[in-house]
Amino acid sequence: MNKTPFHLTNKTIFVTGSSSGIGRQIAISVSEMGAKVIISGRNKERLQETFNQLKGDGHQLLVADLSINEQCEELLDKLVVLDGVVMNAGMVQACPIRFLTKEKFTETFEINFETIVLLMAGISRQRKINKGASVVFISSISSSFPPKGGALYASAKAAIETFSKVFALEHSHLKIRSNCILPGMVKTALYEEVEKTVTKESMDAHIASYPLGVGYTEDVANTTIFLLSGASRWITGTNIIIDGGCILNG
Repeated sequence: MNKTPFHLTNKTIFVTGSSSGIGRQIAISVSEMGAKVIISGRNKERLQETFNQLKGDGHQLLVADLSINEQCEELLDKLVVLDGVVMNAGMVQACPIRFLTKEKFTETFEINFETIVLLMAGISRQRKINKGASVVFISSISSSFPPKGGALYASAKAAIETFSKVFALEHSHLKIRSNCILPGMVKTALYEEVEKTVTKESMDAHIASYPLGVGYTEDVANTTIFLLSGASRWITGTNIIIDGGCILNG
């Protein structure tokens, strides 16, 4: 018997956006803690790469584009009853306000808010989530500290955080918890792309704003494990900022 309150043994955890970056690391780390993991994403090849790195057995891979209603419904039908959900799927698209269009608005909110809300509604409606389960939404510190060009992305993340609180309230009678993680800058493929598009001086200045340095995907995964585990049984409807102290600099 595993005595640590952080273990996920005998739990089934569903992780969206698992084909790379933070989502991939969460899926791997959750499997290392003993969970059976269901991973989903749009790219079959990259999703298979994640699947091959999972520890243990009993895992499942589901390819789906959550923005396509039919694929979302098919995914719901294939899901078993879950002990944990990690909503990580999303996209980042910076755009100054003067260049915003209806198309950019629709795309950003569809991927970062609408698809997540509708999928969680389906999971709840079809009773695909156990009593005492935990839901974790991967948000961003940009919801509270929005950067220039982040009007749509930051607003969508703020909307998810509000949705999480309502989900927590509406499911509290089942002891189902819902929380958000708000990471700062994390070293992923996206980080490397940003690094290529700005000057070294600009990147160095931004990194310097993190007292503990920029984060790693494992940092987000470890916080996710805490929220999925029994160690956080009395935490719901809250946001946890993990940013290496960045917000201390205002």
